[in-house]
Amino acid sequence: MSERFLAEMLTEEALAAQERAYGRRMVAPRPGEADRLGEDERAFVETRDSFYLATTTSRGWPYVQHRGGPPGFLAALDERTLAFADLRGNRQLVSTGNLAHDDRVALLLMDYPARARLKILGHATVLDAREHPALADRTSPKALRSRVERVVRIGIVALSWNCPAYITPRFTEAEIAQAAAPLHARIAELEARVAELVAQSPVG
Repeated sequence: MSERFLAEMLTEEALAAQERAYGRRMVAPRPGEADRLGEDERAFVETRDSFYLATTTSRGWPYVQHRGGPPGFLAALDERTLAFADLRGNRQLVSTGNLAHDDRVALLLMDYPARARLKILGHATVLDAREHPALADRTSPKALRSRVERVVRIGIVALSWNCPAYITPRFTEAEIAQAAAPLHARIAELEARVAELVAQSPVG
């Protein structure tokens, strides 16, 4: 866990809870420079086909949304900035409204087969897609570009890799198909061989 992430998360309340539970508290680092995406983080971000986005309502409630799309729909514009297209949906605009009140966001990115997760804190800006066509084009799949209404741009503050404990491995249909492809090929090969042997055998 990065020092910047700890600096943001280790509040006085969290430190007090540590002291009650364990008899001591961690030393919270001072906030330093914002974290940056390295090569590993960038590759991880741009191969995700989903992530979870947390915002906070003006009434203080946390609000978590699942966002999904083809790999790369969450784009790393540079080492400090992420962006994704906001598509036309149910017109509730809860996350958009929350960001008008408080621009802080938390993202949770999962790789279930590898049992890896990346947490990101940042400040988000909601942009009108009509006013930022190049960015909307970069962050949206071709088949869905007509549905892009907004682009959410996120300035990264902190990031943290979590340990793999308690992450249950799960696999997508595409990942299962890829893993099973050699087996299907071998089955097809054997079936063809059996058919060939049957054709060559004398009729009893």
